[in-house]
Amino acid sequence: MLVRLAPFGFVLLWSSSFVAAKAGLQRLSPLLFVSIRVAGCAAVLIMTMLLLRRSWRPLAGWNWLHCSVAGALLNAIGLMAPHVGLRLAPAAQIALVQSLTPLLTAAAGVLVVRERLWPSQWAGLVLGVIGVGLVVGQAAFQSPTQFGGLALAFLGVLGLVAGTLYFARFCRGIAMLPGAAAQFTAAALVAGLGAALLERPRADWTSLAMAAVVWNTVMVSLGGMSLYYAMLSRGTAAQTTANFYLVPGTVALLAWVLLGEELSLFAVLGLVTASAGCWLVRARPALAGAQHPAPAGQARAVSTDVEPL
Repeated sequence: MLVRLAPFGFVLLWSSSFVAAKAGLQRLSPLLFVSIRVAGCAAVLIMTMLLLRRSWRPLAGWNWLHCSVAGALLNAIGLMAPHVGLRLAPAAQIALVQSLTPLLTAAAGVLVVRERLWPSQWAGLVLGVIGVGLVVGQAAFQSPTQFGGLALAFLGVLGLVAGTLYFARFCRGIAMLPGAAAQFTAAALVAGLGAALLERPRADWTSLAMAAVVWNTVMVSLGGMSLYYAMLSRGTAAQTTANFYLVPGTVALLAWVLLGEELSLFAVLGLVTASAGCWLVRARPALAGAQHPAPAGQARAVSTDVEPL
């Protein structure tokens, strides 16, 4: 049951981060916002490791480096770039660019980690693109394109794709708690360095700013990314990133409920279409294994003994 609910929890939490980030970025500079967020996650995870007396041995050898690279890509580059982009371009356009994550991951996953996609899953990817286009396309056409913000959003997509594939290739068998601690520690170092070198940090600690940081740290980075890693450990990169197709529609729903923004017919149709595409990508044909046996030497082992946080 928890495995089936994980994608919905991830989508809801990840979507809520857009609302929280918009509020927080009014009072905090973007790279400082990200560095505080991931540093808080690293501190909580390290403290949890110490309190529970968990072993660091799963990070022996080169595992610590693999986790560090995956964490820097996913939680530093993948967050820093779009947070800066949110200051330069509308959130709808940023979400549109981020929707490229599943398609790029699927295409790269076939080449990098030799993941097999069935025709129905490719159809689901196409439906996802159509659904996202319905949700944010109208907003993207109505406002002038901010090339700098969209370019940064695409850099964030590359970080997500590269980090997802790297994790799928090198980190699946590593226990989640020590692995996540290493990932967020590396991300905190990269984000902190970026905040020090690439911007003039600014912070106005209002109650709203603090609430935004706490929510995105505890609920999104710790909770949401834990669900993301758990899904990635049990499934393919394409199946996991397909959940990003549901984010723009969910953001529209949250903005309608929490901010009173109008929920257009395009948002409703897009959410339904993207949901159908996500289901197709995540579903596996019943006779897939019998009809298409995995090629010899294909790395398909997936850890089922994932250590909870």
